[in-house]
Amino acid sequence: MTGLAGQRVIRLAGRSLIWQPRVVLVCLGLLLACAGAGVLLLGSGTIRIAPGQVLAALTGNAPDETVNRLIGRIRLPRMLTAALVGAALGMAGAVFQSLSRNPLGSPDVIGFTTGAASGAILQIVLIGGGPAQITLSAMASGIATAVAVLALAYRRGAGPGGGYRLILVGIGMGALLSGINTLLLVKGDLERVMSAQLWLAGSLTARSWSHVWIAASGLLLLVPIVLWNARSLALMEMGEDMARQLGLRVVRTRMVLVLAAVGLTSVATACTGPIAFIALGGPQIARRLTGSSGVPLVSGAITGALLLLCADLLGQNAPLGLTMPVGLTTGFLGGLYLLVLLGFSDRR
Repeated sequence: MTGLAGQRVIRLAGRSLIWQPRVVLVCLGLLLACAGAGVLLLGSGTIRIAPGQVLAALTGNAPDETVNRLIGRIRLPRMLTAALVGAALGMAGAVFQSLSRNPLGSPDVIGFTTGAASGAILQIVLIGGGPAQITLSAMASGIATAVAVLALAYRRGAGPGGGYRLILVGIGMGALLSGINTLLLVKGDLERVMSAQLWLAGSLTARSWSHVWIAASGLLLLVPIVLWNARSLALMEMGEDMARQLGLRVVRTRMVLVLAAVGLTSVATACTGPIAFIALGGPQIARRLTGSSGVPLVSGAITGALLLLCADLLGQNAPLGLTMPVGLTTGFLGGLYLLVLLGFSDRR
């Protein structure tokens, strides 16, 4: 059945599924681009590997056992971590931008990424531990930050955390937590502080399969929650008063979505450190590519994965033989993106 604006409606077991052919085609194109970027990334590094050898190694048929070990034990976990973290940040950014109805409403702008980083830094500098402990600390700190921001952004009659008020409170909370993080780094043990500083740069270096399982587990747990509430999120984007009139329990739905998005952000931050721009730019780029007015949850996630894969590829092949941490690369790309975006908007 054909819907409005090129939409297609499929009815199954009494339920309606609305989809747009252009969105599906764009998502498929983005997935192919992710696969291509992944193959190129697996072949990049000190030892260059041709794409044909990379594909052979992925199937375990590479003639050189060294290539098999290099791909399977070192480069494949790094590439998969980048893709999963990018997808988590892209979807989280789509949720926050939709809830705040503001393109600046991404977790790295409103302080949730900094909040997750605070827990991870506390774990690294004062307690120690592996990826699992860092992940739990980051998630607990990220959720506590989200609850604090929502509580401080509460306005009588308007509910918790809407629009510019949420963003302003989040920026203030992020500045406060950034100062606390700096204090922890100044007062901590030198060896642990150096490890935390490297983590704060946002790095994919030495990612292992444990990071892949953590990121994948977070996505498997939280993505279904976000997708299940996708229709409610679209209604809330139209305005909370309208959503209430349509029977939506706005406060409960917002809290569920915020906690799920904070969980995605915290897992991503714990696996790689703070990564800028992906949550901010991924959903916006996806929305422009698809031309859809809906919330770009899936397309934003795939775009986020592609952006982080390309950023890591660019960082490993930087001019003058430099190798930049992926967090620095995404920050550089994000600055350029915002400047170009502002330049085009001024011309209009």
